[in-house]
Amino acid sequence: MPDQPQSTSFIRQPGFRIGVIVLLVAIAGVAAWYWVTAGRESTDDAQVEAHVTPIAARIGGTVLKLPVADNQPVEAGTVLVEIDPRDYEIAVAKARAELADAEATAVAATSSVPIASATASGNVATAQGSVAQAYAGIEQAQKELEQATARVAVAQARQRETEANATKAARDVERLRGLLAKDEVAQQQFDAAVAAADAQRAAVDSAKAQVTDANAGVRVAESRLVQARAGDQRARAGLESAQTAPEQIAVMRARASSAEARAQQARAMLQQAELNLQYTVIKAPVKGTVSKKTAEVGQVVQPGQPLMALIALDAVWVTANFKETQLRELRPGQSVTISVDAYGGREYTGKVESIAAATGARFSLLPPENATGNYVKVVQRVPVKIVLTGGQDPEHPLRPGMSVTPVVYTKR
Repeated sequence: MPDQPQSTSFIRQPGFRIGVIVLLVAIAGVAAWYWVTAGRESTDDAQVEAHVTPIAARIGGTVLKLPVADNQPVEAGTVLVEIDPRDYEIAVAKARAELADAEATAVAATSSVPIASATASGNVATAQGSVAQAYAGIEQAQKELEQATARVAVAQARQRETEANATKAARDVERLRGLLAKDEVAQQQFDAAVAAADAQRAAVDSAKAQVTDANAGVRVAESRLVQARAGDQRARAGLESAQTAPEQIAVMRARASSAEARAQQARAMLQQAELNLQYTVIKAPVKGTVSKKTAEVGQVVQPGQPLMALIALDAVWVTANFKETQLRELRPGQSVTISVDAYGGREYTGKVESIAAATGARFSLLPPENATGNYVKVVQRVPVKIVLTGGQDPEHPLRPGMSVTPVVYTKR
C-alpha cells in the first residue's frame, strides 16, 4: 500500500482530535453564553434602598420618656420621645398673660380715638363761639367807649356854658350891688340877680360833676375794651389749640396702631410658645422601623440633635450602578430579576423605573477634575432605580444596604 499523505496522518493523531473537540466545546460554550446573555445587562454594584427619615429634636430639654426600642416597627403618629414640658408650659402661661395685657392696651387705645375725635370737634365749635363772642364784646366795648367819649364832650361843653352863665350872673350881681347902694334898682331885682348867680354856680358844680362822671364812664369803657381784647386773644389761642386736634388724633391713632401691633406680636409669641410645647412630644411622621436610636431617658438634648431614624421597609427599591457602556439598551419599564446575596440568591422581580441624570461621580463630595493633564479614562457608573413588583416582600426581609445582583432584560 502506498504511503498516505502526512496531513492525513496528522489528523489521525489523538492530540489533534482532542484539540478539535476542545475547540468545538469552547465555541459551543461561547455561543451558549452569548445566547444566554444576549438582551441582558447585569451588575453586582447594586444595593437595596429605602426612605430614611431622621428624627431630631426641635427644642432643647431633658428626655422624660422613650417608649420605643431599636428595630421596633411603629405606625405614623406613634410617640417616640417625650421631653420635659414644664419650662414650655410656663412659657405658654407667660405668653398668654402678655397677650391679655397687650389686647387690653390695644382696646383702650382704640376706644380713645373716637372719644377724642368727638371732644375735639366740640372744642373747636366752642372755641369758634368764644372767638365770635369776644369779637362782639370788643365791638360793644368800642361803642361804649365812643358813647362815653361823646358824653364827656357834652358834659365839658355844658360845663363851659354854665361857667360862662355863672360869670355873667356874678357880674350882674356886682353891677346891681352898686346901683342898689344908690337906690337906682329895687331890692327885689338885686335879690333875683343874686339868686340867679347862685343858681348858675350850682349849675357849674353840676356840670363839673357830669364831666367827672363822663370821664369815669370813659375809663370804665376803656377797661372793658381792654378786657374784651384780652378775651379775644384767649379765645383765639383756644381756637388755635382746638385746631391742632387732628394732629393729636393722628398721634392717638398711631398709638392705637402700635398697641394693636404689640398685641399681634404677643399672639405670635403665644403661638410659638404653644408650638414649642407641642414639640416636647415627638411622634413618628411616617410608618417605619426605629433604627440608630441614640436618645436615652434623662439625656439633655439640643435643638436639631439627631435622636433616631425611621426606615420605611414597606417601600424599598434597588439602586443599581451600571457601567456607562451598559446603558445603550436600558430603558424605563424593562423587566428585572433581582438576586439577593443575603438570602442565598433568592430572586425578586421588578422593573426599571428611571435612570439618573448624571453619573455617581458627579454626586460625590469631590467630583473628579479631569482638566489636570494627567487624565486617565475611567468607565463611569450611572445609578438606575429599580422598583420591586408589589406583594413580593410581605415580611419585609429586605434591608437598605443589602447587596443584590439585578439582571435587566433589554429585549423583552
